Amino acid sequence: MQPPTNPILEVINLVKRYRAVEAVAGISFAIPPGTCFGLLGPNGAGKTTAMEVIEGIIPPTSGEILFKGRRKTASFRDEVGIQFQHTSLLEFLSVRDTLVIFRNLYRDTESLEYLVELCNLQEILSNRNNRISGGQAQRLMLALALLNKPTLLFLDEPSTGLDPQARRHLWDIVRSIKGQGKTIVLTTHSMDEAEYLCDEIAIMDHGKIIAQGSPPELVRRYCHGTIISLPKDRVTIPLAQLPLPAREVNGQLEITVERIDLGLETLLGLNIDLSEMTVHSPDLEDVFLNLTGRKLRA
Repeated sequence: MQPPTNPILEVINLVKRYRAVEAVAGISFAIPPGTCFGLLGPNGAGKTTAMEVIEGIIPPTSGEILFKGRRKTASFRDEVGIQFQHTSLLEFLSVRDTLVIFRNLYRDTESLEYLVELCNLQEILSNRNNRISGGQAQRLMLALALLNKPTLLFLDEPSTGLDPQARRHLWDIVRSIKGQGKTIVLTTHSMDEAEYLCDEIAIMDHGKIIAQGSPPELVRRYCHGTIISLPKDRVTIPLAQLPLPAREVNGQLEITVERIDLGLETLLGLNIDLSEMTVHSPDLEDVFLNLTGRKLRA
């Protein structure tokens, strides 16, 4: 039996307070090397603030952050890469010039040829920064974050605002980076992104971690059965008289059944209109709903 791996990053009772607002309220977690760890939660949950404190951009109110088992030193910035949620680049520079200029900021750097191929930048190297799409800009920012050969990579909402094709393309690049042994910490409010990329997730709400585990573990722990969703106006009987567990969520009636065939048989026996019915297995959206009483995207 192999001994447990020491975490590459450990956050201990981290607090960040702005006057009367506690943006981060005493969170703790540890990340093994070579994994992707996600902070999942709605906008305003404290994810980005926590990330900025961990990165050293803003100071903590209290708490401790350990990197490779020790308090962070000046070398921390040389060993991490950061892709911010919003970054402004000089519009008149080309993508190639941007990569060259940023590369000159570091002593030990990744080859530009490798990063161009990894992030699929070949066709836009001559384009000015104001002449590339959102997906291309995010891939460029990812390449910049990798220039110094980081062992730990921070990604803050990496696919926000991208169309589905660009988002999946970026996710595949992130997975290939993790496959090379790098450790990744990302913030996201997308359950699909968290499920696709993360080995472990900490769900945040109001500055606190309210649940933590792998995506399958969280679903098993906080959800059960299959969910039948119907427009509320299709169910004519009072909710209290429905012989199945149900709740109203954003105008929809979500009914939980252990067996879909028996559930449908019950609903048909009550003469409920199923023409607009949808059926799905529980996911991280349902985990958040069960924990907080509201949708993650609300």
